[in-house]
Amino acid sequence: MERATVHTMDYSGTMDGLPDPDRDPQFYESVPSRRLAAWCMDIVIIALFGIPLATLFGLVTLGFGFALFPFIMVCVGFIYRFATLANRSATWGMRFMGIEFRRQDGNRFDTLTALLHTAIYSVCFGFFFLQLASCLSILMTRYRQGLQDIILRTTAINRPVI
Repeated sequence: MERATVHTMDYSGTMDGLPDPDRDPQFYESVPSRRLAAWCMDIVIIALFGIPLATLFGLVTLGFGFALFPFIMVCVGFIYRFATLANRSATWGMRFMGIEFRRQDGNRFDTLTALLHTAIYSVCFGFFFLQLASCLSILMTRYRQGLQDIILRTTAINRPVI
């Protein structure tokens, strides 16, 4: 009986600075599930910072600030994600899960890449179908890339042991 082969979408082409998923699969093993776990941790961290900040702002403005609660949470999330990606190419959740982002050349994110990645992620997060497409592309692309990764030619890998 013939074995079925799984074909994945390959929007990324060859990314010479990154480990090849066929020759070095250990860099990509469990990355989708680790990204999900890291994302959940990051949501909790953002809530731990954002909720007290938004509450304080609401109290100081005698209630007006509570109307800005979603905006404050989005801003806290954006700043958290940008700052952690620009610093060590991984959010705190990603660090805990042992993954980090890399650019096509194999290097960690610089400030501009972190800013663009965060901005595109934020747009995708704001629209259900874009977020769904991003999640599906992580499962289906060769380098396990979300939409922002495909656009910027980046990917998440298991953090190399140095």
